[in-house]
Amino acid sequence: MKKESTKKIAVVTIFAIAMAFLEAVVVIYLRKIYYPNGFDFPLVGFIEPFILNMEWAREAFTIIMLASIGWLAGKKFSEKFAYFLYSFAIWDIFYYIWLKIALDWPASLTTWDLLFLIPLPWAGPVLAPVINSITMIALAFIIIYLQDKRKEVKIILKEWILLFTGGLAILYTYLYDYGQLIINSGFLKDFFELTAKPEFHQIVSNYVPSGYNWILFCIGEVLILIAIVMIYIRTKHHSS
Repeated sequence: MKKESTKKIAVVTIFAIAMAFLEAVVVIYLRKIYYPNGFDFPLVGFIEPFILNMEWAREAFTIIMLASIGWLAGKKFSEKFAYFLYSFAIWDIFYYIWLKIALDWPASLTTWDLLFLIPLPWAGPVLAPVINSITMIALAFIIIYLQDKRKEVKIILKEWILLFTGGLAILYTYLYDYGQLIINSGFLKDFFELTAKPEFHQIVSNYVPSGYNWILFCIGEVLILIAIVMIYIRTKHHSS
């Protein structure tokens, strides 16, 4: 890699690790308030709507910050996209590293976590997002490497289709548990008013996710990896 790219990667890495620490600290505070005996499922059924809204906003602005560092680090769209993926992945991995250092949590990579809240709770074993992050790092490095070799990286339609299809399959595995809970409990029509539904709070307070769909997750990962290989081979041999 070029010296310039190495410096950018170093700066983005430092930024993402620092952001991960801030994220971990906020989560530590929330767990001390809502899970004083340690985080575990079932989730606390009732969280004040104001706090929940702030959490949604915090998550949205976290993505904006990571996208911003990617935009600043890259020159062309493909590079900006690569640095965004890389910053997101490092942030996600180090978020768990900081929690492990501070709280000795997660107990293992198979420990379930509440991954995200937008637009509804994402849940899954810690190992799943870590695998996703490693995959994002691989794609980011390939794009940066090819750009440094003066290869014009342009992701074509069929590669985008594979990336999005794989991503949607993985997203489905994260959203399945609480999505099904909302649908099966008849709350879909009241989706935007769930925080005001005591009955829904009660259901959430007694719900523990059981099995994770690793088969669909692996299918999604394979589709993404195929796309990454296609991008690398096509760009390496056909770009001038």
